[in-house]
Amino acid sequence: MTKKVVTFGELMLRLAPVGYTRFVQADSFGATYGGGEANVAVSLANYGLDARFVTKLPKHEIGQAAVNSLRRFGVDTSYITRGGDKVGIYFLEKGASQRPSKVIYDRAGSAIATAKADDFNWDEIFEGVSWFHFTGITPALGDDIAAICVEACKKAKEKGITISCDLNYRNKLWSKEKASQVMSELCQYVDVCIANEEDASDVFGIKAKDTDVTAGEVNHEGYKEVAKELMERFSFSHVAITLRESLSANDNNWSAMLYDGNDYFFSKKYAMRIVDRVGGGDSFGGGLITALLDEKTPAEVIEFAVAASCLKHSIEGDYNMVSKEEVLKLAGGDGSGRVQR
Repeated sequence: MTKKVVTFGELMLRLAPVGYTRFVQADSFGATYGGGEANVAVSLANYGLDARFVTKLPKHEIGQAAVNSLRRFGVDTSYITRGGDKVGIYFLEKGASQRPSKVIYDRAGSAIATAKADDFNWDEIFEGVSWFHFTGITPALGDDIAAICVEACKKAKEKGITISCDLNYRNKLWSKEKASQVMSELCQYVDVCIANEEDASDVFGIKAKDTDVTAGEVNHEGYKEVAKELMERFSFSHVAITLRESLSANDNNWSAMLYDGNDYFFSKKYAMRIVDRVGGGDSFGGGLITALLDEKTPAEVIEFAVAASCLKHSIEGDYNMVSKEEVLKLAGGDGSGRVQR
């Protein structure tokens, strides 16, 4: 039987100038959809899992277009609550060379940000479910939605559902102090913690030694201590940390580490030429959840997750539109990019 996974968060409209055009140059914007947990759901569905995305979206046509963007990939949208007035929007300006990408949010007052507890029946949503995933972006939308996240986690725990959380700190949404307060409560329920090279420091003040992310310097030994401290503080079953070495906006080295409480497993490192990096961390989460549910070895889990997210960096838009077979091929060592005929 295919295992069911529920993800919960905000689905936004993404508006971006064509190519590397700057906001002030643009006279048109391409429209796509995405959001941390929705991106994970699409990855899971593409790998053959039963993925269910939960959110709140308006009943109007833009809300329906957002729902349709998930349906085309086979994501279960039947538990999306319809109501509210607004779909959250984010504007993306793609960086190039030494010019960084920029994101501007227009999501205040969105349908999910104004949701109430009775918008979601977690008993029904979690029926027959094996895994629940959310990110630190969702509770950052407001106190009410943070309380809904706590309620969802408590219900998932009652039902014996594995819970994963990507810390995903966003300084444009909340302060480090508020993030630490809220995420410290939520992480009590979490089994699998996902973070990038900065999240543990931003949210919990746990810093890796001899690391300077702005200079593209990541110390693997330092992140062993970060993972160990996170696990000791919250009793996670697994801690996964992505390790991005940013050489420029276009060129990154990409790898990750998985800690299972006994050993540390580091993936191979990929030298990436980036097409679109938004959703890169979410594609890692989708790969990690899939490999853990497939009961792969820890070494296989981290290689699958990193390969999945490496491929996402070559794809336009938030969603990672790759198959499990493509991920396995890259994880197995075929990263030549040669034409397949």
